[in-house]
Formats: sequence, C-alpha cells, structure tokens
Amino acid sequence: MARYIGPVCRLCRREGMKLFLKGDRCLTGKCSVDRRPSAPGQHGAANKKLKEYGLQLREKQKARRFYGVQEAQFKNYFVKADRAKGVTGENLLSLLESRLDNVVYRMGMAESRKEARQLVLHAHFRLNGKKVSVPSLIVKVGDVITLNETSRSSAKIKELIEGLETRIAPKWLDVDKTNVSAVVNAVPTRQDVDFPFEEHLIVELYSK
Repeated sequence: MARYIGPVCRLCRREGMKLFLKGDRCLTGKCSVDRRPSAPGQHGAANKKLKEYGLQLREKQKARRFYGVQEAQFKNYFVKADRAKGVTGENLLSLLESRLDNVVYRMGMAESRKEARQLVLHAHFRLNGKKVSVPSLIVKVGDVITLNETSRSSAKIKELIEGLETRIAPKWLDVDKTNVSAVVNAVPTRQDVDFPFEEHLIVELYSK
C-alpha cells in the first residue's frame, strides 16, 4: 500500500498554508508554516506567480494531501464524483469526507487524519459490528463505527478517549462519547468541509 513517509510539515510549506497534518501541533508555535512560511527547496523563497494550470495543480495537491490520498486513488474518486448526480466538485469532497479514516478523525478519536489512518489499519474500530482495517472504505448513512473493546486497554487509546470531550463532531455524525461510537446520520455536504478548498479548480484540471 503506497503512502507518503516523508516530513509532513514540508507538504504544508509547499502549499503555503496549514493542512493540519500533525493535528494540535499545528496550532502551536512549533508549526513549520509559522516559522518558515516559504516553500521548501533552494528556490522556495522566490516569489513565483502561478498560471492557470499551476493554480489548478496546487488545489488538487492541497486536497490530496489534506485527506492523505495518493494520486491514483484521488483520480478514482474524481471519476466516481463526476459520474454521480450533482456538482462534481461537491461530490468529490463528500466522498473524501466519507472515508473511514476521516470519519474516525471527525468523531474525535484521532489528533490527525494520519493517526486515524493508523488506528484503522491496526483494526481498532468496527464498522457495523465487523472488524475493519481499510482506511479508504466509504461509509454510508446508517453505518455505525465503534471502538473495539480490546483496544480500550491501550494507553494511547485511553488518552484519545479523554480528549473526546473537547472535540466537536460535524452535524452529519452522531457521536456517543461515552461508548466511543458514531452513527452516520447524513451524507456530508460542501458546507460540512471546514477548509477553504476551491474545488472548481480541481474539476477544471481533470476536465482538460
């Protein structure tokens, strides 16, 4: 399974904004974007004006990195979004929001999407009562995500459960913080995405 294993702060600097790839650390003074706002590399500090293609590419890379999705998989999501009814860009963001690793992050059981991905890969969660280990699974309305009882003994899991009280879940998720579970009560919409994407640029890029 392909995945990025390099320094994630470098990705934020390349996009010129915080993608919150390290969770709460990104809100502290240790954030690389605050300390070194220029793009990485020898010529990162150069003031480059992007043309149309460059703007579209950067928006696609921003979305891909924000959700932790590889190129081929991201393109597959676009194809699926384009075939579905409705606005393609909004469909794309809805699909990305519906990924199981993102749902675990949204319910507050991970400090970042990368951590949520690891938790799912290690089968710490169940989907509709069945153990799962595939972060890219797309959840549907009515699906129930629960924490494995055997995982509660983990020191890290205990720490995450304690932090649940301070995390706010989106409206499309009904989170039971006591039992550490969540029910998908609606399909996530564009309004549920709390990041300033310009998804029309992604659509323009893939439509060429």
